[in-house]
Amino acid sequence: MEITASMVKELREKSGAGMMDCKKALQETNGEMEAAFDYLREKGIAKAAKKSDRIAAEGLTNIAVEGNVAAIYEVNSETDFVAKNEGFQTLVKEVGAFLITAKPASVEEALAQTMPNGETVETYINSAVAKIGERLSLRRFSIVEKTDADAFGAYLHMGGRISVLTVLEGTNNDAAAKDVSMHIAAINPKYVSSVEIPQSELDHERHILKEQALNEGKPEAIVDKMVEGRMRKYKEEVCLLDQSFVKNPDQTVEAFVKSTGGSVREFIRLEVGEGLEKRQDNFAEEVAAQMKK
Repeated sequence: MEITASMVKELREKSGAGMMDCKKALQETNGEMEAAFDYLREKGIAKAAKKSDRIAAEGLTNIAVEGNVAAIYEVNSETDFVAKNEGFQTLVKEVGAFLITAKPASVEEALAQTMPNGETVETYINSAVAKIGERLSLRRFSIVEKTDADAFGAYLHMGGRISVLTVLEGTNNDAAAKDVSMHIAAINPKYVSSVEIPQSELDHERHILKEQALNEGKPEAIVDKMVEGRMRKYKEEVCLLDQSFVKNPDQTVEAFVKSTGGSVREFIRLEVGEGLEKRQDNFAEEVAAQMKK
């Protein structure tokens, strides 16, 4: 398979490795991007990277809460200018109010349902598109419910670039739940605890770490012990309860939550544009093109 410059560039952006290292990795793996990334990690050249670190889109995430029902959701726009538009922000709030009332099961179902103004959600959004001049979309949402004995922690970071909703069971301490959400916004764990990590992910990580250790020239006799130590560190990095609490690094998140008499049932973290390719427009060229019209 021909290794193109764009493939090398993509792997460089993902791994932070040098151009020649990336080219060799792609050659060794027949151009398979994920396999090439693993190859670089095994050689100790690249660090694990999240796709969300390098791709984005625009819009806002938000959380609507009413009693024991909450909705955490994302509405996308084409540019960050629209995210600051008052009309767009009103649309985001009204969509949230609708979601917690109607509790649709999917985006498709939500778009087809009728809002209090008599329009379907899809028609309402399309009307805003005509006014604002950009394509807008309700991308995703989750409806979360709790009991009176539980707590919602709702936190918006940077006006909605990141939203986190945490549910604590066994305590109605909303302030503590919000503190946990602030931690999640900053540290971005993937799981509540290690029991949630899929076995396939653990096996994959263990393989990478073993190859790293062997390529570092470590004696095989101690490699397994090294790998298990690094696996413990890996679990601390991805599991919320094992992490040092950002507001008090001397205790874990689990210890903090236990001090409130509760436990973490679940959390949802949304960041604008996760998994979406951002438009790579040249702004100067765009302005110049508009001036010629």
